[in-house]
Amino acid sequence: MSDDNKLVAEARDSFGKGAARKLRAAGKVPAVIYGHGTEPQHVTLPAHEVGLILRKANAVLDLDIAGKAQLALVKDVQKDPVRQIIEHIDLIVVKKGEKVTIDVPVHVEGESFSGTIVALDATTLTVEAEATHIPERLVVNIEGAEEGTHVLAGAVELPKGVTLVSDPEVLVVNITGPAKAEEAEEAAEAPAAEAAPEAAEAEAE
Repeated sequence: MSDDNKLVAEARDSFGKGAARKLRAAGKVPAVIYGHGTEPQHVTLPAHEVGLILRKANAVLDLDIAGKAQLALVKDVQKDPVRQIIEHIDLIVVKKGEKVTIDVPVHVEGESFSGTIVALDATTLTVEAEATHIPERLVVNIEGAEEGTHVLAGAVELPKGVTLVSDPEVLVVNITGPAKAEEAEEAAEAPAAEAAPEAAEAEAE
């Protein structure tokens, strides 16, 4: 884990929307830390720094709380739906060496065979990893893959120390030809097209 994830967290004792609004105006984000049988800790984090860290999936924060070090995994981030400002963060206490079960994004690399279409059927896979060594993403290389290629979860390369929790038979990447892709689209549109005349007849009655 890099030093970039180190943050100073300040304890907070003011709650409610008004208090949260004042914190955000001061460039801070309210957060709660749960886990390991401890009482929830209410803290504030520096908004700009935590915003940069949260660009990565499954970030683990190295917090300094009143001089005491604490590792915490980002569990949930609440954002303003319009302005996308971070409103609140839920964190879970983790310890070095501890294994956690987490969803990791799947990233496709390379170009499939000319004319084929790549469909990413599973955007994330559930894995078990050490809390301080959670992979940022899982890479599937499809360079030169031909029509009909199926990549299942069990075939996705995992970093050392990471084990798959998802069903190994889950389809992750599907390579199809243009004709098959069009047929799939037509099949999906057909029920809607059939429903339209029926709806019109119902209105006419």
